[in-house]
Amino acid sequence: MSAAAPFHFPIRIMPSDIDFMGHVNNARYLGWVQDAVLAHWNKLAPADAVAERLWVALKHEITYRRPAFLEDDVIAKTVLEKIHGARAFYRTVIQRGEDVLAEVSSSWCCVDATSLRPARIGEEISRFFFPGD
Repeated sequence: MSAAAPFHFPIRIMPSDIDFMGHVNNARYLGWVQDAVLAHWNKLAPADAVAERLWVALKHEITYRRPAFLEDDVIAKTVLEKIHGARAFYRTVIQRGEDVLAEVSSSWCCVDATSLRPARIGEEISRFFFPGD
């Protein structure tokens, strides 16, 4: 299974994102990754799958490259690299123009919205994310 097409998620920096050093607080980047991953799921997954399943972050590995500031035009480019059972593996790059601000590898667990137990992502759903496979 090859990686899916990149999903571009625009980010709006809010005054509350700025820390005591005058740039975006590092913790906010993780919120952006979550927002981008969930927007990707909500856009491509069938409506019934979106209604029946939730996502829980399992792991984030983040490398900060440059700070972001209040007036910056920032975008998160996220790619679903693979699905394995109930887990999804994403790579997200947060950029300002050509400048890479942060790179994030993350893994997520899909859970049933009612039972909150892991829910396998089968071919019937994964084909919306990997249409060429």
